[in-house]
Amino acid sequence: MPSDESPLLSAKAYDEASVFRPENLLREGRRQRHRPDVDVPKVCLLDPDGDIVRHLTATGVAGEHSGWACYHTTLWVFDLDGTEVGVIGCAVGASFAVLLAEQLAVSGCELLVSVTSSGSITPVGEPPYFVIIDRARRDEGTSHHYLPAAQWAHASPDLITRLDDAFVGTNQPVMVGSTWTTDAPYRETPTAIEAAAQLGVVAVEMEAAALYAYATARGRDVICVAHVTNTMATEGDDFEKGTADGAHDALEVVAAIITALATDDAHAVAVDHPGRPVEFKEPGTSQSEE
Repeated sequence: MPSDESPLLSAKAYDEASVFRPENLLREGRRQRHRPDVDVPKVCLLDPDGDIVRHLTATGVAGEHSGWACYHTTLWVFDLDGTEVGVIGCAVGASFAVLLAEQLAVSGCELLVSVTSSGSITPVGEPPYFVIIDRARRDEGTSHHYLPAAQWAHASPDLITRLDDAFVGTNQPVMVGSTWTTDAPYRETPTAIEAAAQLGVVAVEMEAAALYAYATARGRDVICVAHVTNTMATEGDDFEKGTADGAHDALEVVAAIITALATDDAHAVAVDHPGRPVEFKEPGTSQSEE
């Protein structure tokens, strides 16, 4: 007899390996595109808004990775304070972010950082500011394919602890807090927002719960950062990120995370990938002044 149970919660076998595997897809991508089997950097960054990638490519800082064979994206490589970092832009949404996380992991990535713009739920400052996400409410689908149903997906407590003093001396306001991950940004209703606020959620975004569920299930190092930039356009002059659309600020936060978490060998910059070091600008420096 047919069941009315959502397929999202049925036919799951969390201890089974997937038939469709990221390494096999990338193998075929390399074959079809005649790309070499070259590892990605040990540290990679997801940039859902694409502002970081647009800034890095427009200023000549980043070069394309020669071996990345993903069918959907380009992997750019740049030097961030002496660390080779790979970055993918416009990785919006839970399923897409995890698809890329899986492919990066089998290609050599050991630390994945995601920085996504987010809407304020419980104000803890004047936007824009950054939140290191310690847990994310699982109001999306992808996490349920990695972990049994539960309200929250959690960051690794060890990684969060190691970030305790990471942002001392930076120019950015950074705090730790929880977010609500949704698949449906245009269904952020008053009822849904109030439910999140009652749980002490700081901001709403679209990737963290899935990335943390993936990280827990696969034993991967992932840190998600919410760049709180807006009040969901309910007020004027919303979505302002600052100089270079917030790219400099976000990269300063990412650099601090790398310093606190990355292994020593992640800091070796490979000579076969083009790129020049990112230079952080003083607050108030405009893009035209570069």
